[in-house]
Amino acid sequence: MMFDRRLLENFDWIFLGLVLVIAALGVLNLISASNGFITRGTPIWLKQIYWLGLGLCIMVGILFFDYHYLKESAYLLYCLGLGLLLFVLVMGRTSSGAQRWINLGFFTFQPSEMVKIFSILALAKYFSRREYPEGLGFRDLIGPGLLAGAPFLLILKQPDLGTALHLAIACLSVLAFLRVRRLVMLVLATGSAAALPLVWHFLKAYQKRRIVTFLNPEGDPLGAGYHIIQSKIAVGSGEFWGKGFLKGTQSQLRFLPEQHTDFAFSVFAEEWGFIGSVVLLTLFFFLFLTGLQIVRRSQDRFGALLALGLVALIFWQFLINISMVTGLMPVVGIPLPFISYGGSSLVTTFIACGLLLNISMRRFMFHE
Repeated sequence: MMFDRRLLENFDWIFLGLVLVIAALGVLNLISASNGFITRGTPIWLKQIYWLGLGLCIMVGILFFDYHYLKESAYLLYCLGLGLLLFVLVMGRTSSGAQRWINLGFFTFQPSEMVKIFSILALAKYFSRREYPEGLGFRDLIGPGLLAGAPFLLILKQPDLGTALHLAIACLSVLAFLRVRRLVMLVLATGSAAALPLVWHFLKAYQKRRIVTFLNPEGDPLGAGYHIIQSKIAVGSGEFWGKGFLKGTQSQLRFLPEQHTDFAFSVFAEEWGFIGSVVLLTLFFFLFLTGLQIVRRSQDRFGALLALGLVALIFWQFLINISMVTGLMPVVGIPLPFISYGGSSLVTTFIACGLLLNISMRRFMFHE
């Protein structure tokens, strides 16, 4: 079997380069964020390198098969994801009051991360053979609403409000790309606003505290507001040039909670300042821009929808985390792609990037 040179000619080296540079900065940041941590085993930054290596291997493996094969198994993978979420609710590992992980012995796995990709796959297949010249109506939203709603509710049950909202926003991005009729958008927006008091009633006590703290973090500076106050101090204290690598006072003196996971950007901003933050944000900007170019160049509807959903997943995760650590959104426990520590999240992001590269390098193949 001859190798098709067009696969290499259409390979997006810029996208891959941006992924590797951002991931390398993430490891460097974790060295600082975990400096002084008392660990019995492998240091956190070294674990991240192991996860990074695994993610790269999976990403490379993804490149060797035609992504169109996923169209045939999209619903099967989606059902597998729902099964994993149900398993988590019954036999999952509980930590900090949340039941989100499956214990595989040598590591724990968070199925909700992969379910986000499976849901985007299912939506891409659902819409790949349907045309909506006048936009999506109420009846057109029933099918995709069920596809997105089932994993949303199961993830919410864990409870994991941040991941559930992340999934919902990414799925809504796909619908927005297909264009929803104005009347439908107006009715849904009005209904959502009217349902807010009911949603508030069903929120957990800690979730309510997060929202109240977002509105007034100084109301409980040593309790619920401590995280965001310390995060904003860290970001602001970096000033223009930053305090230097391993010299951030908020992080090195352990004032900043969860500094290797949810608040990893706060560590980066304190040490590298405004200039370093702009560089990192610019790298992400070009990553998303390159991802949208992959969407635009895709030659088939399934590939374009899948690519759009994957870019939306990474973009909204990025935006939510940055907004969270700077006080523009409530703290919802969403990690920063490539930067925050976390095996499930990092590997899932590399899988998404592998699929995007797969779509890009096969754009010369036209499929109905």
